[in-house]
Order: sequence, then structure tokens, then C-alpha cells
Amino acid sequence: MSDDTIRLVTIGRILRRRRRLLTILVVVGALVGYGTSLLLPPRYTTSASVLLPGAWEERELLTQAQVATSSVVIDRAAAALGWTGVDGRELRERVSAKAADGNIIEISGTADTPERAQQLSDQVARQFVDFATRIVGDSTDPEAAARLEALRQTVVQTGRRITELSEAAGSGRTVESVQTRTELEGLRTALQESIEKLDQADPTADKANMVVMGPAARPAGEAPPTRTQLVVGGALLFFLVTVVGHLTAARMSRRLRTEPEIATALGSALLGTVDVPGGNAAHRPGGRGARAWFRRLLGVDVRWDVPAPRSSGDEAGRRIRYRRVVARLRDRLPAPRRLLVVVPDGDEIARRAAGELVSEAGSDPRLRMVEVAVSHPMVPDREGESGALVVLSAGSWTAGELAGIAEACADAGHEIVGIVLAGTVRTRATRSADRPRDAVVPALLGDEDVKGGAR
Repeated sequence: MSDDTIRLVTIGRILRRRRRLLTILVVVGALVGYGTSLLLPPRYTTSASVLLPGAWEERELLTQAQVATSSVVIDRAAAALGWTGVDGRELRERVSAKAADGNIIEISGTADTPERAQQLSDQVARQFVDFATRIVGDSTDPEAAARLEALRQTVVQTGRRITELSEAAGSGRTVESVQTRTELEGLRTALQESIEKLDQADPTADKANMVVMGPAARPAGEAPPTRTQLVVGGALLFFLVTVVGHLTAARMSRRLRTEPEIATALGSALLGTVDVPGGNAAHRPGGRGARAWFRRLLGVDVRWDVPAPRSSGDEAGRRIRYRRVVARLRDRLPAPRRLLVVVPDGDEIARRAAGELVSEAGSDPRLRMVEVAVSHPMVPDREGESGALVVLSAGSWTAGELAGIAEACADAGHEIVGIVLAGTVRTRATRSADRPRDAVVPALLGDEDVKGGAR
């Protein structure tokens, strides 16, 4: 797995073989999200819009947005609201403002109820308009305003004088009187246009007329993250962490999977591979106690990082593999042929395969099976055996663990004469009608039969 590319089939294998663990952790994640939602009070958010008439530059709009959330505006809003235990410092964390298109400042307020959120947004908008209008009015140059007002008065007086001259010209029909009245009306029109231009030239005329575009809408739902979002987010987070954790553990796994690696770790040759009928149950390690029960409850007692068992041919084909291994042992061992079969403790596949080998060998060679704990390997002392045969499944043990078993065998005086790898296969649904699988008693074969089977 450490050298394989992560593929969808790997994800599918995790989902199939860890569905119980994934289900439990998803439920735990949902409960954690629900508990988090109880610690976080519900929040409601709404916005009030303020229109800024006139021509505004982008930096000016940004400045106004900062003014809307300034301490002066927020403190005035807090004083106007009069909420018990809520001051301007706390409100500043609940209010935000941004410049939108069309010279609009959107002021958003967040509170624990929809009513308070609406009141907060409206009050901050009003206080912002009042404060901004006062700033614009105070920033005007008094002398310039006075000169502008005097010019307006002069224009108004000139207009009145033109009216008097027009009336004094009478309603005569002479060419001179008509020209005089025409020129006077032209002057009146020019003066009116001048007055309009003077009004437009006033930089504070429009900017001082900020308008709150109606009350803020009452929020219909909670502001994110809502309780549902927290529950779903917690469940999804636990699911992803579990899947990523499995993939990371598989990528970092040091378990040996190939035959050359296992043979090198044990310092012996591979005698053959044998098959054990069964599916995921064959990968379930033995053991009792609270820890084993808890692992079975979570569904983590079954290996997920092993490929699906391949289909098996028939019972006769599987028996031939065992006979060939026994034949190779007879060729290797001197008489009397006695051998110690070493099986790593917890390797259920290897234990079943070793039992089949013992049954197949009968009394030639005479095999004695022992299970050795890989954490503290201890092999029985030699009692006339010609060596040790190690039976194990691929992908279950690291190089260090197998080296420990080899050292324990050497310490007890046993030479490892060979290695047998065991794997699982899927058996067919139908079996021969003469006798079931469990009733098969392997016969003790002679040398000629064994050699014929080995061929």
C-alpha cells in the first residue's frame, strides 16, 4: 500500500470494510456539532442601506464605511438602544459596514433575536447619517459659504432689477422696445442658469443629504453557522478525518507484502503458498477480553488494506498445494522428520493454514504447531525437531517483527528450514455431494503418491 497510488477502489474498500466504524464516528461527529451549537447562541443578521447622493470616489465610500463602524457612531447607537449589559464595545463586534454599488453603504447588525438585529441595524444607520451630516456641515469653510451666499443675493437682486426695467419699458410695439424686452429676458434666463450652477457648485449640497433607504428587514433565519450546518459539518469532518487517517496509516505502513521481502526478513527460502477458504472473517484476529470485544464492536478487527480474496478452483486444487509443501519438507528434512511449525500469534489465516499442513503431513513429517507472540517472541526449546517452519500471511507483519521471530527460533536452537505464505480464497457455493469440507480427513500419502502430487 505504501507504494500504490490511492485509487477509488481503495476508498471503496475503506467504506465497505470500515462502514461500522465510519457510521459510529459520523454519529459522534454529528453529536459534537450539535453540542457546539448549544454552546454558541443563535445569531440573526440583517442590513440597513444608506444612500449617499452626489459624486463620491471609491476611497470616500470606504471612508464612510469606516465611519459607520467607528466608536463614536456605535457608542451613540448603544446609548440610543439602551440594552441592559450591552455597551458600545460589545456592539462593535456585532456591526459591520461595506460600500456597495450605487453609492450605498450597507450596515449589518447581528444580535441574538431577529427584533434586536433589526433595531441594531436601523439605529446604527440613523446615527451614521446624523454624524456624517454633521461632519460635512462642520467641514465647510465659513468665509467661502458667506461669499457664496452673498453672490446668490446679488443675483437675486439683479433679477428683480431686470423685472422692473422690463415693466418700465412698457408694452410699446416699437423696434427699440421689443429689442429692450428681449435683451432683458435673455439676461433673466442667464441669471437663473447662474443660480442653478451656483447650487450645483456647492460641494456639500448633496453630500449632506444622506438618506436611509427604509428600515432593515427582519431576518427570517439564523446567521451561519446554524445548528444544522454545525451538525452536518461535524459529521463530515469526522468522516473525512477517518478516511484520511486510514489512507495515511496505509501509506506509512511497514508491513511486508512481497515474498522476497518476507524471505529476507526471516533469512530462509519460500517453500510455497497455500490457500485458506474464507473471506473477511479469515482476517479477524483471535483474542478475548474487553479490548477484543471493543474492536469487534467497532468493526476494526478485520483488515481493510488487504485485497479481496480471489476465487478458488475446488477442494482438490487447494489440497494439491498443501501436498506439494509437505513433499518439499520431506525432501529437505533428514529422518526422523520432526518439525516445529511457528505461527505468529493473532494471524488467523496462518493458524488455519498450519492446521491444514499438520493434518496433511500426518506423521511424516511429524509437525508440532506453536503460536508465538510477535511483541515478545518466545519459541519452545528443541525437542528432537530438525528445524522450524514459519507459516504466516503476507501484509500482516513488519520486518522487525519477523526478524524477532527468526532470532527467537535461533535462540531456541531451531533453524528455519522454510517459509509458507497463506492467503484467503473465496470458495464456491456448491460443494461435492459425497462429503462436506469439514469432514475431509487428509490421507497419509506414500513417497510415490506425494511425488506424483507434487508434479
